[in-house]
Amino acid sequence: MDEFGKKKKGFSLGETEKERRNNLIIIFLSVVLLAVVVVFFVQHSENKKILNALNQEKVSIQTELSSMMTNYDSIHTNNEALQGELSFAQTKVKDLLLEVGQVKKVSYDEIARYRQEVTTLRTIMKNYIIQVDSLNRRNELLMAENSQVKEEFAQSESKNQQLEVEKDRLQEKIKMAAQLEVTELIGVGINDRGKEAESARRAVQIRVSFVISKNVTAPRGNKVIYVRIQKPNQVLFQKSASDLFPFEDLKIPYSAKREVTYEGNSLPVNIFWDNEGAEFLPGEYTVDIFADGSNIGTTKFVMKR
Repeated sequence: MDEFGKKKKGFSLGETEKERRNNLIIIFLSVVLLAVVVVFFVQHSENKKILNALNQEKVSIQTELSSMMTNYDSIHTNNEALQGELSFAQTKVKDLLLEVGQVKKVSYDEIARYRQEVTTLRTIMKNYIIQVDSLNRRNELLMAENSQVKEEFAQSESKNQQLEVEKDRLQEKIKMAAQLEVTELIGVGINDRGKEAESARRAVQIRVSFVISKNVTAPRGNKVIYVRIQKPNQVLFQKSASDLFPFEDLKIPYSAKREVTYEGNSLPVNIFWDNEGAEFLPGEYTVDIFADGSNIGTTKFVMKR
């Protein structure tokens, strides 16, 4: 057999038809097996890539959920109802984070569901942030307005107090202006002939003379004038223990009184104290005049021994 014949024989699939058919089947199966192995390795590589991508997405979801937890911790409001909703939403985020962390192998469907839930929870959180921010701004505005109102109220109160003080001052001035005044106030001893007596042993009466000054602001009408006369020994002349008149929320005794009609013009007045036969003490006497609850004049005079 020549050289060409040897080479041709080396590539023979078999001597017989059966051998050639068996060899063809083996070759075919070998090719199929090789293809299956190649496909297996390619698919395994793709599955590994997909698994890595899913795991990365899982980590991303966990990171977002952790960030949302932190954001919820930073949201605060005094509104109890809204704070309750925030706590409930934060619990849902916490539960989902725990669920994702417990999953060992994730699928496309699980990742898609988690991603959808994360999107929903993020939208809810943004809405709460907007509500809380709006509520806080409204509260700040109300606090500012409240502060302004308090300041204005304080200013108003201060003005009212000033007005009250001014009113009291004005009323005091009006009261002072309306208060009666006396001039030419004199006290003297009078003898039994109605003449002035310098000697205490000759006097039987004391006459208090004065003029109520003109005053256009003083109330008109009948007025009771009270006189208090103090002896040199500081004892007050008084006929009865019931002879009292009002003065500064008190009732004080008087020596004598007289009712006059005052029309705003100057009015001379005389008031007498009768010692009813008793001898006067020598020395200095003090006379006080009262009208409308005020002391309107004071003088002193001396009766010799």
